[in-house]
Amino acid sequence: MIDKGYKPDLIMCTKLIKGFFSSRKIEKATRVMEIIERYGKPDVFAYNALISGFCKANQIENAKKILDRMKSKGFSPDVVTYNIMIGTFCSRGKLDLALKVFEELLKDNCKPTVITYTILIEATIVQGGIDDAMKLLDEMLSRGLEPDTFTYNAIVRGMCKERVVDRAFDLVKSLNSRGCKPDVITYNILLRALLNQGKWNEGEKLMSEMISRGCTPNVVTHSILIGTLCRDGKSEEAVNLLKSMKEKGLRPDAYCYDPLIAAFCREGKLDLAIEFLDYMISDGCLPDIVNYNTIMAGLCRTGNADHALEVFKKLDEVGCPPNVSSYNTMFSALWSSGDRYRALGMILEMLNQGIDPDEITYNSLISCLCRDGMVDEAIGLLIDMEKGRFRPNVVSYNIILLGLCKLLRVSDAIELLAVMIEKGCRPNETTYILLIEGIGFSGLRSEAMELANSIHTMNAISEDSFKRLNKTFPLLDVYKDLNYSNAKE
Repeated sequence: MIDKGYKPDLIMCTKLIKGFFSSRKIEKATRVMEIIERYGKPDVFAYNALISGFCKANQIENAKKILDRMKSKGFSPDVVTYNIMIGTFCSRGKLDLALKVFEELLKDNCKPTVITYTILIEATIVQGGIDDAMKLLDEMLSRGLEPDTFTYNAIVRGMCKERVVDRAFDLVKSLNSRGCKPDVITYNILLRALLNQGKWNEGEKLMSEMISRGCTPNVVTHSILIGTLCRDGKSEEAVNLLKSMKEKGLRPDAYCYDPLIAAFCREGKLDLAIEFLDYMISDGCLPDIVNYNTIMAGLCRTGNADHALEVFKKLDEVGCPPNVSSYNTMFSALWSSGDRYRALGMILEMLNQGIDPDEITYNSLISCLCRDGMVDEAIGLLIDMEKGRFRPNVVSYNIILLGLCKLLRVSDAIELLAVMIEKGCRPNETTYILLIEGIGFSGLRSEAMELANSIHTMNAISEDSFKRLNKTFPLLDVYKDLNYSNAKE
């Protein structure tokens, strides 16, 4: 078209850029922009499409280059441009970089919007805490920006996560005076927080208030109630609620069925779990991979790994390709049943399918190796993990610590603890108890209790744990050991 003298249509080209990014043809998307820049007149919308595409493709450096190129060609980025960049950094846990972009936005005399602040507030809650987020809210108000329900819901959610539920209720009560009304999402956040604390009476009062204010409970409300009932062992009541929900004309989703299926699996009622899965399908609600993973995990726990494998093999057929959790479940089950060959085959198949292992994959492998006495191989895997994008967590170290202690390799266990601290991984109570027990069972009971006493003084282990260790390694025997060693001297 260009060769025939036509100028590139900007709207069509912008759609092309978005389309090529959607189909992962990044080079072609870049080529479209080059054609616009050479033969047409690009605008901010076209550049934003390119920046957004690079951000979604996790090519942040290229996105920043486009932003610089955009400025060099005389185009001023708008608030949408900056929001894309800020949102990208925030979603990747890089709040510091997001705040630098925000500073750049202000320097360019670009006015932030409610969306800009809401993105930053959500990220700040995760990384800095609710108090820092409230400072951003104050700053937002000082700029004359009126927070919307999305902003307040983000803050309410953050308060509930930090377990300052009373503070969240106070904020919701003040919303009317702030020119904003709580919606069904607000009430769902509060309901979940109350039920997580086991406050059913308060939850019922909240639902009454919710209905009286014209907020009709939705599918999410019911899924919260069903999930809590199942957690509290009231699966029969949860089933009745599911039926009641359908009678009201609400269509249950996978989040409503999954707690029920998980509860039946926990209770060993696998036939009922599978029956509900079929009922879910016949009801027009297609199960997701979480539902199938729950069933497979339940089958594996009851020693039915072969049946779980049958379900696993049919996942592609039912439109739910296995994810990393599916492979983790099958790997652990097959290894535990003694079928190491097929278990390792699962890991290889997962990698061949282009599915990246996660922390649970590594920890499962480490656990299986340690359980079979192959602790050195597990340590090798820990080293590989450190070289990759997953840093070993306290669980990873505790598994190997237990493996070393079982083999009475106490010196190696102490050395591992030192490495763990050096790598910036903070030991927890389990770490110390494993080490103390390892030292004690190796025959060094007096040393074990001396260490236990020191750690207990530092409040690193609880009073109950200290009492249990005292019962395991009685102080009377420890004193005998000390007297015996003194006599020898």
